[in-house]
Amino acid sequence: MSILRIVPSRAFCLLAGLLLLWHTGKAQSTTLVNPVLSGFYPDPSAIKVGTDYYLVNSTFSYFPGLPVFHSKDLKNWKQVGNAIDRTTQMQFLQQRTTRGLFAPGISHHNGTFYITCTNIDDGGNFVITAKNAAGPWSDPVWLPKVRGIDPCIHFIDDKAYIIYNSDPPGHQSLYPGHRTIRMYEFDPVAMQVTGEEQILVNGGVDISKKPVWIEGPHLLKRNGWYYLYAAEGGTSVNHSEVVLRSKSVWGPYVPYEGNPILTQRELPEDRKHPVTSTGHAQLLEGPDGNTYAIFLACRPYAGDYYNTGRETFIAPVEWQNDWPVINPAHKEVQYHYEAAFNENRQPGATPQSGNFSYTIPFEKTLDPSLLFLRTCDSASFSLDKRSGLTLKVKPETCMETVSPSFIGKRQQHLYCKAETAMTFAASSENEKAGFMVYYDEDHFYYLCKSIADGKPVLQLFKGGMEIVAETPLKDGSEKVELKIEAHGDYYDFYYATKPGAWVKLKGGLDARYLSTRNAGGFTGCLFAMYTTSSGKPSGNAARYQYLKYSGNDPMYR
Repeated sequence: MSILRIVPSRAFCLLAGLLLLWHTGKAQSTTLVNPVLSGFYPDPSAIKVGTDYYLVNSTFSYFPGLPVFHSKDLKNWKQVGNAIDRTTQMQFLQQRTTRGLFAPGISHHNGTFYITCTNIDDGGNFVITAKNAAGPWSDPVWLPKVRGIDPCIHFIDDKAYIIYNSDPPGHQSLYPGHRTIRMYEFDPVAMQVTGEEQILVNGGVDISKKPVWIEGPHLLKRNGWYYLYAAEGGTSVNHSEVVLRSKSVWGPYVPYEGNPILTQRELPEDRKHPVTSTGHAQLLEGPDGNTYAIFLACRPYAGDYYNTGRETFIAPVEWQNDWPVINPAHKEVQYHYEAAFNENRQPGATPQSGNFSYTIPFEKTLDPSLLFLRTCDSASFSLDKRSGLTLKVKPETCMETVSPSFIGKRQQHLYCKAETAMTFAASSENEKAGFMVYYDEDHFYYLCKSIADGKPVLQLFKGGMEIVAETPLKDGSEKVELKIEAHGDYYDFYYATKPGAWVKLKGGLDARYLSTRNAGGFTGCLFAMYTTSSGKPSGNAARYQYLKYSGNDPMYR
């Protein structure tokens, strides 16, 4: 008796398997795209609460401060609020743009969220709490005994600890950049430290090599080990992440022989689409049960020049002999990683990664991602669906450490364009209203409408109000469209008196002038609506209809 055997083809078997996986819901994958938060979103701290993820970033002297993001999948992040959103909590008048709030840390315990942070020039370290990560957040409780920066509370073994960067022993530096990691036990009821402060790390992984700027520390307990991991090398191109471990939360902590567990500093400078300055990481469990690192990094368009600031990235972590190694399969941080879990998009979220476009209409409320300088002067602006955003012309300027009529949105791509439509008629030469790309008090380009010799003009200024270009507005229209295009290392500036009929006022302006490398500091560029009467009182105002943005970086094309 013969038996007929039918052997299916390999392709048929593969297709059948894929269909079975799809039918049973077991086929799970998503592509993580870096950075997960594009633009000036530095010093990330992230936690997992149940199946939810929450993340905060530094904002320095911008208001509102400390954006709070929510995600279900570590890929799609939606801003749900700002932890510092009331002027009664905090404001940053008289602080330069790059001062203010440094490096927050977020944690959660028994239904309460905690954020610790440093107001570098006004009060030092503080903690705020909330029952909902979207807010409202409490007024700050100041921590006078915690002297340093980058604090974060960790709940381990039914106790709480606050860990941070601080001075060398006895405040005596052995070399420039010599710092320590210190820790107190923390009482979450009294909201104060208890016991004695203890130094956990002096200098860094190997003090004989004079390591600099050990900072951004975090604690993690796993398999009976306590892991202390932190940034080392400074927040520029020598940035890295290192790890130490101990059998006791108080140490002694022994460094990993394979440190650093993340850096890009030894890679060729001429590599294509480089990612640089990686560090300031936090480890957390992903939806697939694997470990991932959220960290900061930069995307320069040339050398160490970038205008997008330090951004929030993600990479997988592999545990090797009970040590965490970030990005183990590659030397270079990748722009794309495959992860074995399903994507979970956030309804109503503004896109944050890859190439994207959006329009922010000015109607009833301001988008939570929009920023003021230092504080919110609620009397300086108004919103309604018909008029849009009305921004009063104030005497304060963006060159001072005050609160000018300024509302900005982060530049999120190396190659992008931002535009707005504005209605404004100046009554004197000192009155100006327009659109700018802003880095700090001394570094910006400002495209604005004003008058000269009694006639309306479009003007382009450089930091310090050095005039770069000027053209008359012959038709006398009060309404004008303004556009700024970024092309990596240069900006172009356009205007239109008829919808979409763009005229280039000036092109090829050096973007490196607005880069962190040139200007210093820790922030990134913003596109901003800005009006001023340059020190003189004014009853005038400008009206803005929307803010349109579109990014098109080559690494995603």
